[in-house]
Amino acid sequence: MGDRPKDTPKVAEPEVLEEDADLGDDPLPADVDDVSVEEADESAFAIPEPAGQPQDQALVPYDPLQRYLAEARRYPFLTKEEELHLFHDFQTTGNRESAVKLILSNLRVAVSIAAEYLHSGADYLDLIQEGNVGLMQAIRKFDPAKGSRFHSYAAWWVRAYILRYLLNTYRMVKIGTTQDQRKLFYNLNKEKRKLEREGFAPDTKLLADRLNVRERDVVEMGQRLGSWDLSLDSPLGPDQEGTLLDVLPSQSVPADESLANAELRELFRIKLAEFAATLDDRYADILRNRILSETPFTLDDIGKKYGISRERARQLEEKIIKRLREFMKKEIKDFELLKP
Repeated sequence: MGDRPKDTPKVAEPEVLEEDADLGDDPLPADVDDVSVEEADESAFAIPEPAGQPQDQALVPYDPLQRYLAEARRYPFLTKEEELHLFHDFQTTGNRESAVKLILSNLRVAVSIAAEYLHSGADYLDLIQEGNVGLMQAIRKFDPAKGSRFHSYAAWWVRAYILRYLLNTYRMVKIGTTQDQRKLFYNLNKEKRKLEREGFAPDTKLLADRLNVRERDVVEMGQRLGSWDLSLDSPLGPDQEGTLLDVLPSQSVPADESLANAELRELFRIKLAEFAATLDDRYADILRNRILSETPFTLDDIGKKYGISRERARQLEEKIIKRLREFMKKEIKDFELLKP
């Protein structure tokens, strides 16, 4: 370590999570501690070698990704005995140094799995970072007594965190908010290719049956995955100065219509006062405290107040409303056009 170049980024010692990360309903097995983990050979988690000319001879002498990969290669996998010793030390004494050694020796797990998702267009280092968070979570969940190696178990958590990151960053607007939508996001295109290999036409009904979701969800996710976010500030064309925002229809009410509605509402308020003046005390009380009030009396309250049945109170209410409507139609020409 003493001869490391000054500009070489050291792999930061990971901080072991104190609490469970909130995965919600993300695609990690519900009982991940009890899953049957298939043993993966250590060679499956190889770190890719840098392509092209050596780093020291490159035109751009500093590449954070290649520097990180070179640093991660410095930590080989532990033997099973070393792994068990460190886990025993961490789980019995809480020695964080043991946890750090376990994580550093498995950095290549996150690197290897992150490489599988480069086709998504996400930044490689961002994917690796999410995978490393999964490693830290796996440290806390792993039970060496079950007999599997840590790198095989940790792959579940690394993949889960990378998939969650892709789901949350695929679009500016999150496209997977339900369990079925998340299932389709991860598996729709893969299932389509699988059906095509089997000689089937991947229509909506067949996909819905295979994935156990609604046909409507398949259609909606297909549309979401087949389109892209557009900025409202995007230019209309190479020779045009306008933007998409300039040609979108306004959702607000036009000024003249808004003014007309305001005048109608004011006229309605005036005429309502005139109508109330034509009513006797009981009808005026029902209009004020039952029909127009924000906290209206119940029909039972009115019945008790005037010594009538609940049904009779309802009939009086209907009668007042009918008279009010007829009065307004007669007094206000455009009453039917009045918007609430």
